Parts: sequence; structure tokens; C-alpha cells
Amino acid sequence: MIDHASIPVRDLAAAAAFYDAVLEPLGMRRLAERPRTIGFGSRYPEFWLNLRAGLEMPADSGHHVCLRCRSEGAVQRFHAAALAGGGRCGGAPGPRQGEMTAYYGAFILDPDGNKVEAVTFPPPDAAP
Repeated sequence: MIDHASIPVRDLAAAAAFYDAVLEPLGMRRLAERPRTIGFGSRYPEFWLNLRAGLEMPADSGHHVCLRCRSEGAVQRFHAAALAGGGRCGGAPGPRQGEMTAYYGAFILDPDGNKVEAVTFPPPDAAP
């Protein structure tokens, strides 16, 4: 089981402001702040921003972080907040078919080029 994830950012204050808005629909807020890192979560820091001032992110690094949330509406608000805050669309909100199950998700690219996904899964008793 994965406990937490971290991503590199060039400007910690700007990235923190971006993620304040983007993670709020997922029920996450700033829980830990240090000079070079900020942790977000609902009860403990699960998603960290780490300052890497000289960061040169490749156009498509192939990595992404996926964050679970409770509803399709939360996925939509996550995506809208990212676009309003200077992020880019990496995949619009909508239904998708994963390897093991169907889900509803959206992908964003933050201003540093990190790919982050928000996802919600239908209840087990939901009809396909």
C-alpha cells in the first residue's frame, strides 16, 4: 500500500496556491509546511510538493499521481480548478475503463508539468 506521494515544483509558493484550489474538492488541505516542502491531506500529509528550483520537466515524463475522491462532481471541480489556476487539461472528466474496473476520472498537468489524476469508482452495487 502506498502511504504518500511527492512531486517536484519550481516555485513552492505558487504551486501551493495552485494546489490549495485543486485539492480542496478532493477534501485535502495543507497540513505540513517546511521551507522546501508542503504536505496536503485530509488527516495526514499524503501529497507533497518539494521545491526543485532548477527543475526542467521533460514534455512527457510518463509519470503521474492518481488521487481518489468521493464523487464525479469532485473530479469535475478538481479539473475546473486546475484549468482556472493555470494548469492544462491532460484528459477531460469522464468515464474510463481501467484494467480491472470502470471509473470516472480526469487528468491535469500542473504549471510545472506534473500529471495528476483525480478518480472515483462506482459503488460495488452500481449497474455497468
